[in-house]
Amino acid sequence: MINLTRLYLGASQPADGLRYGTGHHRPFASARERRPVVVWNITRRCNLSCMHCYSDSCNQNYEGELSFEECKGVIDDLADFGVPAVLLSGGEPMIRQDFFSLARYAAKRGLPFTLSTNGTLLSRPAVFSLRQMSCRYVGISLDGIGKVHDKFRGRVGAFERAVEGFRNCQKIGQKSGLRLTLSRNNIDDLDNVLKFIEDYDIPRVCFYHLVFSGRGSNLQLVEPERTRMALDKILDRIKIWQSKGIEREVLTVDQPADGAYLYLRLQEEDPARADDAFKLMQWNGGGANSSGVGIANIDSQGNVHPDQFWQTHTIGNVRDHKFSEIWTQSSDELLTGLRDRLPRLKGRCGSCRFQKVCGGGFRVRAAQVHNDPWATDPGCYLTDEETLAA
Repeated sequence: MINLTRLYLGASQPADGLRYGTGHHRPFASARERRPVVVWNITRRCNLSCMHCYSDSCNQNYEGELSFEECKGVIDDLADFGVPAVLLSGGEPMIRQDFFSLARYAAKRGLPFTLSTNGTLLSRPAVFSLRQMSCRYVGISLDGIGKVHDKFRGRVGAFERAVEGFRNCQKIGQKSGLRLTLSRNNIDDLDNVLKFIEDYDIPRVCFYHLVFSGRGSNLQLVEPERTRMALDKILDRIKIWQSKGIEREVLTVDQPADGAYLYLRLQEEDPARADDAFKLMQWNGGGANSSGVGIANIDSQGNVHPDQFWQTHTIGNVRDHKFSEIWTQSSDELLTGLRDRLPRLKGRCGSCRFQKVCGGGFRVRAAQVHNDPWATDPGCYLTDEETLAA
């Protein structure tokens, strides 16, 4: 996760301590000391059918999902283990009948939790309950404006219901933000999305890069030149927002190469700022401290994975062992490799000069496309000259 607002503009951000080792919030001597942020798919069921769904979810029951009591045990373990946050996801997490009971129990145990939702179930009473439970953040997925979003989500009216969810959060002060996955299906709608962010005063925005999991395997990555265009457009806009005194947290996710691209741009615009950003990214480590290190996933069946997009590889199951025990074991070959990935990298990633800030990109994409977790990340859009230049 790349915080563009912090790195490009130098503005302090809420998670600087966790992400860059600065500020007062849980500072760490190194990124490796952090417990993982856990993405927990508490159900696979969903009321939508999105083009890019990594869990290939539908509106149906899935046998074998963790019971309420089993989920309480997971919450107890995550709280005791000291994870910095758990992201409740799905499917659509709010479709689970005991969702609010689980969220309430997490709050009782002092486990910081956020919510990843399609927004269609964020009624006023639901948002009020989340606010009472001290939900840290509600991330609402929006993949275009109007019909673009509805087509992406497989349901007419999904856009309007998501917008209503944003409004309900804002009315009572529940922190919320927009999540969008960049793909060839919606990249042309980016200007409209940025205008929506302005019009609705969205305080936090996460732009995800496509990963080939679930139904996302049927989509195509945005071409390198269009990815660069999109990043430039986003960076230009946040610079305008800053000039107007607008505080907005803007991040990109699932492509640590964004940090290298940002650095190259800053070298031309503000070399001193570029050096500072490079140091922060080097502390963070990029992908080297993401999947299998700073990010973990528990699926609805209790299986533990290196990240939410890598559900083809299971490290263990919380029905057999506690998550904390699974995560700290050293017998899984892939998990061990991910925790020392730089010497294993091949191709362009193996020779890239940005290894220390990018960390080899997003390894699951390499596994999905090349059947080799150490191959070149096919989502990298840097040129050969940029990766090899002195």
